[in-house]
Amino acid sequence: MPLKWLDHVNIRTAHLQAMTEFYQRVVGLELGHRPPFPFNGTWLYLGDQAVLHLVEAESPPMGTEPRIEHFAFCATGLDEFIARLQALSVSYRRATVPATGLEQVHFSDPDGNHIEVGFAPK
Repeated sequence: MPLKWLDHVNIRTAHLQAMTEFYQRVVGLELGHRPPFPFNGTWLYLGDQAVLHLVEAESPPMGTEPRIEHFAFCATGLDEFIARLQALSVSYRRATVPATGLEQVHFSDPDGNHIEVGFAPK
């Protein structure tokens, strides 16, 4: 059974509201339907797909090393995305993948999770 795509990422957070707002304002995901689980959380969508599930935790998850090094989205509109990050005062780092020209933008969410957004070469 070959894998076809990444369905979603699930992040436990003690900062549900801040994380939800961050992924809406900075990344551009949209808040959408979430089944009535017996615990708090939000589902954030990219089009019709719930790509990010946030689950509220009473306290921040423990550990000095990240459980996930990063997760990545593909996007278009590099200049507009950089402008959004700057307007929202979000620190970021740009990188170009050698031999491909793929542009990457790296930044962190309020819980310190590493996010990458990739843009095809111009």
